[in-house]
Amino acid sequence: MTAEETRTTTRLSIFPLPGALLFPGMHLPLHIFEPRYRAMVTDAVARDRRIGMIQPRGAATAPDAPPPLFEIGCVGRIADIEALPDGRFDIVLEGLAKFRVVQELDVTTPFRQIEALLLPTRTDEMLNLGERAALEVESRRFADAQGYAVDWEAVTRLDDEALVNGIAQIAPFDPASKQALLEAETLGERAEMIVQLMAFFGRHDDDTGTLQ
Repeated sequence: MTAEETRTTTRLSIFPLPGALLFPGMHLPLHIFEPRYRAMVTDAVARDRRIGMIQPRGAATAPDAPPPLFEIGCVGRIADIEALPDGRFDIVLEGLAKFRVVQELDVTTPFRQIEALLLPTRTDEMLNLGERAALEVESRRFADAQGYAVDWEAVTRLDDEALVNGIAQIAPFDPASKQALLEAETLGERAEMIVQLMAFFGRHDDDTGTLQ
């Protein structure tokens, strides 16, 4: 048995959403409108305010089966919530820690729940000057090509972690690429992967007119 397998697991309600990433220390705004996820938010607020963000891995394999999940996600705490008059919610999740799915639980709730292993969070990572410069240059090139308006002065004031993980969360890459960013072991690896993805999708967009 590995050291990871001996750590305590936790029960999480999950929100499987393709293309949506959350990183520890980052924030993710969400509009909750489906009845099952409105029930999930209500339950979370009454309990520990935690929700596990995770991407589905492709489509369901059977008509009545839920889609399979990627192995790694991130648990977030509801840091802000606005209940709308029609029962919907606007919430902001604050990332706490990445997790690994141990098993999906058999539950009667309309939303899915898992047993998860919380993973250690590194908070002292920094890019070297070359990594930071390459990321900023490629980000400017990518944003210009896509027609995005960016406050670059504000971007230069971001610390390395906020810059890298912020780009990973909002960049319009496909779900598999975004999952690879989430699972990158170090900040430097994630930054290098972002640069590569921007270069690849930038070329792909020139050829096909789409990022997908």
